[in-house]
Amino acid sequence: MTADQVKGKGFRGALNYNLEKVNKGVAKWLDTSFAQHNERTIIDEVKMIRVLRPNLAKYFYHTSVNFPPHENLKDEKMVTIAKDYLEAMGFDQHQYAIFRHFDAEHPHMHILVNRIGYDGTVLSDSKDYQRSEQILRKLEKQYGLTEVISSRQAKERAMTKNELEMMKRTDEPSVKMKLQVTIKNILSQKPTAEQFIKHLEAQGINILFNQASTGFVSGISYGYDGMQFKGAHLGNAYKWQAVKNSIDYEQERDRTAIYQANVRTRADQPERSEQSASTRATDRAIADTKVTAGNRNDVQQGTGKLQDQIGKANRNNSKAAQSVGEHSGKPIISNKKYRSERGADLSIKQSGWQQMGNSTIPGGDLVGDLLGVDNNADNMDQTALNQFRQIRKKKRRLNNGI
Repeated sequence: MTADQVKGKGFRGALNYNLEKVNKGVAKWLDTSFAQHNERTIIDEVKMIRVLRPNLAKYFYHTSVNFPPHENLKDEKMVTIAKDYLEAMGFDQHQYAIFRHFDAEHPHMHILVNRIGYDGTVLSDSKDYQRSEQILRKLEKQYGLTEVISSRQAKERAMTKNELEMMKRTDEPSVKMKLQVTIKNILSQKPTAEQFIKHLEAQGINILFNQASTGFVSGISYGYDGMQFKGAHLGNAYKWQAVKNSIDYEQERDRTAIYQANVRTRADQPERSEQSASTRATDRAIADTKVTAGNRNDVQQGTGKLQDQIGKANRNNSKAAQSVGEHSGKPIISNKKYRSERGADLSIKQSGWQQMGNSTIPGGDLVGDLLGVDNNADNMDQTALNQFRQIRKKKRRLNNGI
């Protein structure tokens, strides 16, 4: 048996799909926990349980259990298997509906379940695919059904749907199938590690070992026709652990041959490496150009708030610096804006100097008079300073009674 599982947000869609099959005569009800077989009653009952966990998004579970074509089971036995499956998965206190379909060459059934139990608990979906596969293996033994090899035990990975379609179009086996057949034939000859490498390379297959500096090998991948496959992608029989047990291999003796095979494989891929390096260099050049030009909005920033604040300050200063117009072909500063900004700037300076004078110099209010609104301390003329000093001397004489 195999099972295809789906978890979703709505019960209605899958229910209508199965009810339409029933109406067309290609499916039938096997069993259900709902009071009636019509859509409205079922959805109303689901809503009653749904309110117990209104925030749960994916509360719907749907699986199709498929049997081999030769196992045309009776309805009663299929119901028993379905209920055992539900109980083993943990759906023993949940709403469910079971349908048997007749629209394929092999017998199969669809099971719809509410993940929310009658008491409001939600069945965890953690590792549900693994649990489902283990349960199916047990049910196969329990009911004397054809035992299916699990994906973990399979020595070869089955073809995907896309590979099957490609084979139909080209009338040729896929690259993965070619690799599987070729490697299997070479392994059947019980070669040494060096012979294994040479035979594969003679067939146009490049090998890349995951070899440590100590010579220890922990993995293997195969390259053919511009495509690269890890051993696990081909099947367990093509992983390094299985390969090294099928050939005459010694780590110290074969480490040089394996290293040289890696060198040859990498040498056959210079174009891709150069292209990748060139692409990275181009990306860096583009990024550098953008930063130099000041287009920081086009480049991803990585220095956080500080750089954002700096950029914002620079933009504000640029806007406040000047308003550019056209006069005799040359940019000029707007007098109106300049006077406004200059006045604000000098007002701040005047306030600062006044505060300093009041706190450090007797009669410090005079500093503001001496500075005025158009001068600063660096531009004070000598006459003003002399006047200030004379006034201060007179005050001292008066204070001393002279």
